[in-house]
Amino acid sequence: MIDISKITDYLYVGSRVGKEHADELKVLNFDLIISMIGQMPPDEIYTLPPFKTLWIRTYDTFLTPISIKKLLVGVEVALPIIQNKGKVLAFCMQGKRRSVAMAAAILITMGHTSEQAIDLLTTAREVADPGRWYIRRQITAFEKYWQKRKLP
Repeated sequence: MIDISKITDYLYVGSRVGKEHADELKVLNFDLIISMIGQMPPDEIYTLPPFKTLWIRTYDTFLTPISIKKLLVGVEVALPIIQNKGKVLAFCMQGKRRSVAMAAAILITMGHTSEQAIDLLTTAREVADPGRWYIRRQITAFEKYWQKRKLP
């Protein structure tokens, strides 16, 4: 069974999806799937229609934190889809940190503060772990970057 949590009507977070989950994902009808797994590309089936998959090669250690640039790549692809009433799934190996960081960045661009995003994610997804210091640091850094970017 697939491990996905609904965060909002437009945003979902999950652990690694394999080819065995393709039928379930077709039914859920995501407009964009973001893979945050650095060590392996998404299964080939997710590169074919009806799937649209963005692979952002990331790791989540204090030595190799997720860069603001990589979070921005995901946000820039996800935002137009969400603004057109689409649904986005972000996933990583365990659905705890990398996908949660991406989801937090997306929520920030949708008007949430980093704290609101973290609260929403940890409430909706029990295993979410955005509190790990190097993950929280990147979420907060993304929020600061996004606020500066919005200034005239």
